[in-house]
Amino acid sequence: MMKIIVIGAGIAGASTAYQLAKQGADVLIIDRKDEGQATDAAAGIICPWLSQRRNKAWYQLAKAGARYYPVLMDELESEGETETGYARVGALSIHMDSEKIGKMEERASKRIEDAPEIGEITRLDEHRTRELFPLLGEGYSSIHISGAARVDGRALRDALLRSAQRNGAELIYGDAKIEFHSNRATGVMVGVNRYQADLVIVCAGAWAGPLLQPLGIDFKISYQKAQIMHLLAPDAKQNTGSWPVVMPPSDQYLLAFEQQKIVIGATHENNIEGYDTRITPGGMHEILSKSLTFAPNLADSTFQEVRVGFRPFTADFLPVMGAIPEWEGLLAVNGLGASGLTMGPYIGLQLAKLALGLELDIDLTDYDLRKSIS
Repeated sequence: MMKIIVIGAGIAGASTAYQLAKQGADVLIIDRKDEGQATDAAAGIICPWLSQRRNKAWYQLAKAGARYYPVLMDELESEGETETGYARVGALSIHMDSEKIGKMEERASKRIEDAPEIGEITRLDEHRTRELFPLLGEGYSSIHISGAARVDGRALRDALLRSAQRNGAELIYGDAKIEFHSNRATGVMVGVNRYQADLVIVCAGAWAGPLLQPLGIDFKISYQKAQIMHLLAPDAKQNTGSWPVVMPPSDQYLLAFEQQKIVIGATHENNIEGYDTRITPGGMHEILSKSLTFAPNLADSTFQEVRVGFRPFTADFLPVMGAIPEWEGLLAVNGLGASGLTMGPYIGLQLAKLALGLELDIDLTDYDLRKSIS
């Protein structure tokens, strides 16, 4: 039985460990529980089909990630995991400009040809748009994408970890140090305990650089701070659990969950110093001022909390994954950025297949780790 250590229990690590354990590998998951883990803070919109990003490699990965979700949800449900934070509630891409609405509809209609999971594409007037998300302001029409979904990163990660353990994986919390001989990873040290392995997989997100540095590996991963606000809807009688996600014409989003929870955000803070997990007035002001522009009725909601996470990025904003060049027994994945919850489960599946020598569903050329290592 192959013995594999996965360092990092965010969405990529939890997904990889789950897939490995299902395939019968002897899996040890190690997580340091750092404040600011991206998955722990994130709420995700699974709707890549309206993106205007021109990077085809990014879109292919995001599209595959969205397509994979229903398969994964069926698997988890068959194992008794019903609290995944995932729901196919649809999405509203809103705008006041009818011409922009038309372009979104055209983009979605072209992409449905090779992505039927988009579902129905419906152009909605202002009245119908507000019926579906009552907190929106006046003047917004929308394109409704029925196949879109939302997911709670923390809930999905926990479901994956529980299922991994159910399939035989072990989870421990601590500060892992990679052990190696020549250019081969041999295992890790956690405190005074040594764990040997045939393979070590680094899924450490924003903290991967310092983890790999003692091995002489310069892993060029940057990170962006995100502050994300959680509110309770002003009217307790509203069935928020079935509301679609809202994608405004900005870098913000609005997601509704059960029990009146509304998630708004997020900030995109670059060039921060260290792992700054502070909740700042400036961040809160940015989130509220932008969100209240689209959904002024949120002004009467109840504040719950702000979560902070660090999104890891590569120089070209594409994820990287695979075997670390010139090393044996060492794999890594990183740079999922703001699309982590869309891509993470699918990337975990591919990384597990790579670890076990199985055929992958994608060509890793576009996501080569060499781009981020010197």
